Amino acid sequence: MTIREILETYTTVAVIGISAKPERPSHSVTKYLLHAGYGIVPVNPLLDNIFGLKCHPSLTDVPPELRNTIEVVNIFRKPDEVEPVVDQAIAIGAKVIWMQLGVTHDAAARKAEEAGLDVIQNRCIAVEHSRLKE
Repeated sequence: MTIREILETYTTVAVIGISAKPERPSHSVTKYLLHAGYGIVPVNPLLDNIFGLKCHPSLTDVPPELRNTIEVVNIFRKPDEVEPVVDQAIAIGAKVIWMQLGVTHDAAARKAEEAGLDVIQNRCIAVEHSRLKE
């Protein structure tokens, strides 16, 4: 799928590594996605909630009824922390791995693609979404 198709087809995004700090990209990008109408599942083991949503320690800790709705896994983690997230995304049946700006992991990307997921690396989902409006 193209970036446009991903952003127009899928509506629920798990944000891995979301921060409560407004100056962090994960915070502002999530706020943007919420205002754009996406459903958000925040994932950070250090937070209880953010934007009025319960935060989960990991993708596999998300309750099954919510986990089954996750389509895009948006990763705000260091590259060496990506592969376990990809493994969890595959396990829960996600459709897309989206690695934010500065995040790439070719081996994890191949693993995801071999499992049938679309993969975007080193791109900001909010920037790409805003381009759709142009």
